[in-house]
Amino acid sequence: MKKILSFLFVLLLGACNQCPDEPVIADEIETIENLLESYVIALENEDYKKIEQSWAANDSIILIGTDNSEMLMGWENIRTAYRNQFNSISNTLISTSDQFIRINCSGNTAWFTKTMNYNFMYDSVAHSFEGLRFTGVLDKNTDGQWKLVQGHLSIPAQVNIGK
Repeated sequence: MKKILSFLFVLLLGACNQCPDEPVIADEIETIENLLESYVIALENEDYKKIEQSWAANDSIILIGTDNSEMLMGWENIRTAYRNQFNSISNTLISTSDQFIRINCSGNTAWFTKTMNYNFMYDSVAHSFEGLRFTGVLDKNTDGQWKLVQGHLSIPAQVNIGK
């Protein structure tokens, strides 16, 4: 019986997954908020260097765009897509809202969601995407820096089911 109780105690002790303290989480969330804000500003300014600094430096990062063909893996493909975008549009202004960030208990992975209004000029005509949804995953690298490893943009569909 003692062996069974000892085994259960060790099992329960091992199953306890303590999350970091609230102040630690708040600091990490603030760091991620700053990274995401810097990323949006870099997009507005077409700042490739700053955009690249936001992403993990490996070939397994993924950015999924709003078009079915936009499944971009690795920084080279993401940079090419941004170059094409920046060659086509200008005067980008992005506003964000409804940001939500969570961090896992190990403190090395985070995920987020936010809503964006994306305004820009294309062929000398003003355009706007309202309510874009931007979600993603960040990884804390060995240097203790948060980096994007996955991003996904989606446009809300206008579905009138039941009408």
